[in-house]
Amino acid sequence: MTCYRRGSVLLTNAIGLHARPSVRLVQMARQFDADIEIATDPKGPWIDARSIVKLMRVRARRGTTLHIRTAGPDAARALALVHSFAAGGFDGQPAEPAAGELIIIGKSASPGRAHGPVHVLRSAQSSSRARNGDGLQVLRTAIESATAQLTELMARSNDDGLQILSFQREFLRDETLLGGAAASIAAGKDAADAWTEVVQAEIDGYEQSDDEDFFARAADLRDLSIRVTALLNGTMSPDPVPPGSIVFADEVLPSQFLSVDWRQGGALVTRRGSPRSHVALLARSRGVPMIVQAAGLPDRPGETALVDGNNGIVVINPERNHALPAQAKATAGAGRMPARPTVSKNSTGGQDEFRLLINVSGADELSGIDPVICDGIGLVRTEFMFMGTALPSEEEQLNAYSLILRWARGLPVTIRTLDAGGDKPVAGLSLGGESNPFLGLRGVRLALANRDVFRVQLRALLRAAAVGPLRVMIPMVTMPSELEAVRELLQQEYAALSSEGVACAPVSLGMMVEVPAAALTIKRFNADFYSIGSNDLVQYVTAAARDNGAVGDVYDPLNEAVLQIISSVVEFGRQSGRPVSLCGDAGADPAVLPALIATGLQSFSVPVDAVTAVRAVIRSVAASRQTQVPPQAHPTDSRS
Repeated sequence: MTCYRRGSVLLTNAIGLHARPSVRLVQMARQFDADIEIATDPKGPWIDARSIVKLMRVRARRGTTLHIRTAGPDAARALALVHSFAAGGFDGQPAEPAAGELIIIGKSASPGRAHGPVHVLRSAQSSSRARNGDGLQVLRTAIESATAQLTELMARSNDDGLQILSFQREFLRDETLLGGAAASIAAGKDAADAWTEVVQAEIDGYEQSDDEDFFARAADLRDLSIRVTALLNGTMSPDPVPPGSIVFADEVLPSQFLSVDWRQGGALVTRRGSPRSHVALLARSRGVPMIVQAAGLPDRPGETALVDGNNGIVVINPERNHALPAQAKATAGAGRMPARPTVSKNSTGGQDEFRLLINVSGADELSGIDPVICDGIGLVRTEFMFMGTALPSEEEQLNAYSLILRWARGLPVTIRTLDAGGDKPVAGLSLGGESNPFLGLRGVRLALANRDVFRVQLRALLRAAAVGPLRVMIPMVTMPSELEAVRELLQQEYAALSSEGVACAPVSLGMMVEVPAAALTIKRFNADFYSIGSNDLVQYVTAAARDNGAVGDVYDPLNEAVLQIISSVVEFGRQSGRPVSLCGDAGADPAVLPALIATGLQSFSVPVDAVTAVRAVIRSVAASRQTQVPPQAHPTDSRS
């Protein structure tokens, strides 16, 4: 079996891979003692880069993601230089690595660029050592300290970090783990050994599960196991990361990532991992460039490194000023981003106007950002408010929502109601012991099962609507009756507020389209607007967890079934005159955006740091206004 090195790059030059670039690529490919192949789909067909005839058949236009694979003695060098050449628009001559330099190609998990000193983060180990006199009280004290540390991290984290840390903290608060360790301690085991043993049994159960989402949570349990064991052994902080570092590691656990101060820059490069992992999600939300699956990353990399998270390139020990491939930088200059509108050429030679909105978790993320960069806020996650020790009051929620609406200055704001459950447990609300919480009581199901809590949130939203135009979005809708139940509650609370003389205003009621049962029967749902949640939709359609690298090739936003479902929702929105948008990672992925635009989508909600890159891609795409996705535009996945 041939062992390939792989990379991919978005073509941003005006003509893509046409005659002159193809000639230059052929000439370059013939210089290497390596097999070099390209494709426009990661599944192939693969084309020999030494054949001009075959290259011209590819017809890779601007906006195409070009996949590259190499094999043979010169494979690493060939991949690095061909990748750099394509990313630079097939212009100039890609520079050979200088003496002492090493170029590594990985997979982009979070866009952006960084240059700085290398810090090697050693793999965390949960080993223990004997301690005379250790006992149950020693373990209980360590667990209490670990819980306090997680609570402190939660206070500094936004929605995504809160979800992960809350999951870990709830595990530590559960007496089940302590009780299991207590039996081993009573039998004479050291406290650290007893703790490691009981948590490892839980980890084994998760890793043996057929459910991919459960499998992915094993990393979170390893994280908290290591935290408590380190406290028991007095080795809690052996490896602090200096601000601005380029961090190299085998893998990084969520709490490790959250403990680093990324405000002064830096980047993350790992040998393992997935672009769908929890840490990748955290990196994107904080604008930290991240590359995963960086094969060949050395143990002793040297003193400095350049990281191009847009293209998955790492230059170790750069000895000159590298001009990294020209591509929109997504992680800086948000306040200087081009203003509205965002336009694209269409098939008739005219222009289509797109709506580019942003995703946020709270008003603090909007500090220093001018509303002119976007057309509004397409997703406000409210779960972060419910992750504390007590549920937020109506006044607390009203204040939080009002701050966001005032920032928007009249632009539309879409606030998603509490989306708890799954891997986002809320103490006092979420059920424990569900065999598969991602298919259990979550989203609107959990809200309707806790109507007293839900009514408080609806009242706060109705009152906030008096500040500015507000759209309320309901998550995880599966049946029309769920949406109608929410509509009835909204009407009841609006009538109650009005009778009390409390300032309020009506809101538009929309739904997340993320459950296939709802997406395929969208005509049954009487919503004012629809927002396609690509993360869960892809996960449910492909039966592959988005944060599990083992099924990363299966979790594919470009899967034809996913695109056809999106196309049908967009077409229904067009026929019924109801807005359709998309939020989730797919909308911020330059490799996926052209296919999404081809479905007819003209509204995207993306992280603030992705606005520049997404706008650049939209402006470069000749968007075809079609009612259905042509099969030839999206290669069929032959696997079953």
